[in-house]
Amino acid sequence: MGASAPRPDGTLKVTGEFAYSSDLYLADMLWGATVRSPHPSAWIRAIDVSAALAMPGVHAVLTHEDVPGRKFYGLEHKDQPVLAIDQVRYQGEAVAIVAAGHPETARRAAAAVRVEYEIREAVTDARRALFDPESPQVGPGGNVVRHQPVRVGRIAEAGTPGAAEVVVTGEYEVGMQDQAFLGPESGLAVPAEDGGVDLYIATQWLHVDQDQIAPCLDLPKDKVRLALAGVGGAFGAREDLSMQIHAALLALRTGRPVKMVYGREESFFGHVHRHPARMRYEHGATRDGRLVHVRAEIVLDGGAYCSSSPAVVGNAASLGVGPYEVPNIEIDAYGAYTNNPPCGAMRGFGAVQACYAYESQMDRLAEACGIDPVEIRVRNAVSQGSRLATGQVIDSPAPLAGMLRELAAMPLPAGEPSSDLRSLPGGVAQTTHGEGVRRGVGYGVGIKNICFSEGFDDYSTARVKIELLGGALHVQVHTAAAEVGQGLVTLQAQIARTELGVERVTVAPADTSVGSAGSSSASRQSYVTGGAVKTACEAVRERLDKLRAEHAELTREELVERFGPIEETREYRHRPTYPMDPVTGQGDSHTQLALCVHRAVVDVDVELGLVKVVELAAVQDVGKILNPVALEGQIHGGSAQGLGLALMEEIQVRDGRVLNPSFTDYLIPTILDMPPMRLSILENPDPAAPYGLRGAGEPPTLSSTPAIVAAVRAATGLPLARIPLRPQDIALA
Repeated sequence: MGASAPRPDGTLKVTGEFAYSSDLYLADMLWGATVRSPHPSAWIRAIDVSAALAMPGVHAVLTHEDVPGRKFYGLEHKDQPVLAIDQVRYQGEAVAIVAAGHPETARRAAAAVRVEYEIREAVTDARRALFDPESPQVGPGGNVVRHQPVRVGRIAEAGTPGAAEVVVTGEYEVGMQDQAFLGPESGLAVPAEDGGVDLYIATQWLHVDQDQIAPCLDLPKDKVRLALAGVGGAFGAREDLSMQIHAALLALRTGRPVKMVYGREESFFGHVHRHPARMRYEHGATRDGRLVHVRAEIVLDGGAYCSSSPAVVGNAASLGVGPYEVPNIEIDAYGAYTNNPPCGAMRGFGAVQACYAYESQMDRLAEACGIDPVEIRVRNAVSQGSRLATGQVIDSPAPLAGMLRELAAMPLPAGEPSSDLRSLPGGVAQTTHGEGVRRGVGYGVGIKNICFSEGFDDYSTARVKIELLGGALHVQVHTAAAEVGQGLVTLQAQIARTELGVERVTVAPADTSVGSAGSSSASRQSYVTGGAVKTACEAVRERLDKLRAEHAELTREELVERFGPIEETREYRHRPTYPMDPVTGQGDSHTQLALCVHRAVVDVDVELGLVKVVELAAVQDVGKILNPVALEGQIHGGSAQGLGLALMEEIQVRDGRVLNPSFTDYLIPTILDMPPMRLSILENPDPAAPYGLRGAGEPPTLSSTPAIVAAVRAATGLPLARIPLRPQDIALA
């Protein structure tokens, strides 16, 4: 532990030899394709599959009538149909599926399916969906997915005792961000001799997939076996099902293996996205910048189906004032059903949207009070012993004030905007020669919950076996935890080597033949699966120690040879959490909290509206460094996604229709967009966590976005209340 152990998949990925789920192949397999709705809201009056079935090479065309079991699935509520039944609720909703001997034949057959739609009004404004009684109903019980209030103290109105001396208000908007993983949705379903199905799939959570798939196939869970195929990125979007049930249905109907691979455009319709948000904030403070109250309304557009929106709303509400001490709080966070694309998990999970708003407010408050933006954050920073908005006490180190001071003391990049064209806004396009370019510096602070919250039974299972192979000790670790690029396979092996003192360690492929490990999300796997592997290794070591006490004359190798292999399976749970009170929002809802602070330096061409991020600096407390290189990669990656949200990434939706489902028009940061990063990684162990670690993958995504926008504000003097920033927001302001 603590070493930068090499990743077993690293070289293969760099050289292109790694097998992703889209590389799966069986000689007799068929190809699946999906018929999707072109409309965001419509009744289905008829479906005619006859032309598709008549095409040579087509083996099956299925609609909702061919789903043998439960017709609906979903993460938190079973509200999403396997295939649309009588209506479609968003553009891209699956209506029918096709299996054919060639992928082009499958696509042509899908295009030949005729669906008669009766188009109806689409509900695309989340506020209208929530608050207009005349709005059409999208969700099964109305348009409110969840309303979570938070109430602390009492906000005194102006002119009454205890009222704030300085009040700033703001309205903020966050666009719909896509996870933009490089490996599109794909997998292979293979019918089994026992009447079940084996599914090789890129996912984040094997067991929750199994829980949703089996009832829809009308099969017991033990006949729906899942194995993790190579995952080309996830970031939350693979927590929901995509093609899993569809491929399995086609495989069981045809008796042949069926492979499905989405193209890039289809991928934009085939997974959930980050919730767009519209937020109203009011911050009140004393003249010296001490917070007196925060009042906020947070509206998150969940789209057509529930997905994980209730949990996203809970995060936005509980973390809605940020890592600051606030005596009086009034928050109302809402999730809305609309006819926009479904939204769910994405790195940061509700905390990202709130962070952009409350950090923008802290900058406004600093300006109104005439206080440095770092100093106003220091004056209000939480520390160990502080209470969150939910009343939960922070019971582990939270050195935010010190982190801010360290960040502010870091040297700034030398000089003014560069004269090198490659380093100017617009880069090698030579859109500027330096005229109209101004430099700005901004700061951002984020706090993120780690692991699942609000009473979820959050655990992981690990099976560890030690045996003698070729005269040497060998350890095998088996969990169902999904390696989605974060380096978890490497970490599991590091833990086994540390706990058992054995160099030769193999991590078995993740599948459902071992107990659940939960999702590779919420920055939880190092904590929970790491804890499970550690606990299982300790159990193996205890058995070995007992044998050594009874047979002192034998070496460890001889003990394992005579009495082995020795195998133990253990579950690991973190301390319990509790649901937020539905009226006050109070409750110990989180397991662990993590802090990250960013400073951004930008150059802005104020005439053309172009932005160049010159440098990002970050200070993050990770509790314990387990693998330095992997950790730095997580901070860089999270910062890159935060930069994307600040400056370029948005799924543009108009009247419920996606306008830019391609990497030509949906832009993500490239190596030319990412600046050098200066990192300071702190180790303040959490006594409740394995090794004292603190989840690290998500916090950088929170604080990087507001830091970049604050820097652009500093360079331009513009309010910039919507992200991502567009050139016209600057140049035409």
